[in-house]
Amino acid sequence: EGLDRGQSTLFPALLDDYVTEDNPVRAVDVFVDGLDLDKLGFVGVQPLETGRPSYHPGIMLKLYIYGYLNQVPWSRRLERECQRNIEMIWLTGQLAPDFETIADFRKDNGKAIREVCREFVALCRKLDLFSAASVAIDGSKFKAVNARDKNFTEAKMRRRLERIDESIAR
Repeated sequence: EGLDRGQSTLFPALLDDYVTEDNPVRAVDVFVDGLDLDKLGFVGVQPLETGRPSYHPGIMLKLYIYGYLNQVPWSRRLERECQRNIEMIWLTGQLAPDFETIADFRKDNGKAIREVCREFVALCRKLDLFSAASVAIDGSKFKAVNARDKNFTEAKMRRRLERIDESIAR
């Protein structure tokens, strides 16, 4: 039997209790907090003297990376997730930017987001999260189908890497 939704509690539950210690959302939080967003070229790191300050680029970047890792690339869907997903609520500190703000963040900070992707790949390499695969070929002969999509030459690998860079740029 669940709890009565209208029942008050003496000690409110902490939002932090709902996100486990090994949850990837914590890694996103620590990674983005360790970046120098001003140096990377994000717009709005230093708020203007007048008017209400906008969402901090760190929060928006966390939102963007979380969406990318969980295959939620659309700004309207990210807006919805900010209101109902407990991990997203934890990550943004209960902020819920609208879809247009999320889309504008991507549009205005495209170059800086690409730099963050490079930093992330460099960090993964530094932490040895990428494995170096070795391929060995012996003289054995097997009857098999060598599909064009499954074999790779150096030129094909270069083209694939270029497509990956284009994908990051998009």
